[in-house]
Amino acid sequence: MADALQVRNLCFSWANGEDVLKSCTLEVPQGEFWMLLGTNGSGKSTLLRLLAGLLTPKSGEINVMPPVGFVFQNPDHQLVMPTVGADVAFGLVEEKLSPSQVRHRVAEALSAVNLLELQRRPIYALSGGQKQRVAIAGAIARQSEVLLLDEPTALLDPDSQLDLVAQVKRLVKSRNLTALWVTHRLDELNYCDGAFLLEKGFLVDRGDPKRLQQRLMQVGLAS
Repeated sequence: MADALQVRNLCFSWANGEDVLKSCTLEVPQGEFWMLLGTNGSGKSTLLRLLAGLLTPKSGEINVMPPVGFVFQNPDHQLVMPTVGADVAFGLVEEKLSPSQVRHRVAEALSAVNLLELQRRPIYALSGGQKQRVAIAGAIARQSEVLLLDEPTALLDPDSQLDLVAQVKRLVKSRNLTALWVTHRLDELNYCDGAFLLEKGFLVDRGDPKRLQQRLMQVGLAS
């Protein structure tokens, strides 16, 4: 199976010289849902931003199957239009689609995250979980092959957290997407195909999520 996301010997430092990532190498196969774990400051969010092209590496190689969809921890940072449908359509402006093509893409994307009936709903009237699903719908409307999600459940209540992770798993499997999801919640590992563990900028473990879950429970990296 081909890799949709591949990183080789990736290094990144801040302008003050602080090393954040140190020779990271990883790959996520197409059609799989992987998670990225680690304590605060381990480099998880920085790695995701490098993969999305929001930061430039010091050295190393990044190959990600385009287009890429990025979902922030706080959906208010990326939802810019007043209503659900308008926000999903906003990301399609550059594609020069006809109005009917835009309507079709928006309806398809909102259906995929079970929000079609809220197409005209004002963004301010949504719950946190619904806002995150709108952000994901925006990525689907742009026909993103790879979804990068930076702790998308951090601001949600426990029930909404697991609803969202289950929804993303269904999307990955039904649409043959590829997802890398940053988390520190061990119960979310029950939904993924595999996981990576970062410690102080080094990738120290990868593979079976159940095994990593056990390892982290033993050292106390619990939610």
